[in-house]
Amino acid sequence: MKHSTFVAVLLFLAGAVGALTAAWLYIRRREKELDEYEQLLFSEDLDDEPLSAEEDVDAAEEVQEPVDEA
Repeated sequence: MKHSTFVAVLLFLAGAVGALTAAWLYIRRREKELDEYEQLLFSEDLDDEPLSAEEDVDAAEEVQEPVDEA
């Protein structure tokens, strides 16, 4: 095998390893972000007692702001 062919194969393998490492690090970082988001989304920080139907309607009305069409 020629010296230049050996160097080309070695550089190709190094590039492949670098690309796989970059992809692995990217996926690991994204999974951490998704785990944090999932933890916030499904956390148990909500009230212990669920709202009754009447309280739920009152809370929904407080959230809605009146719209002025003038």
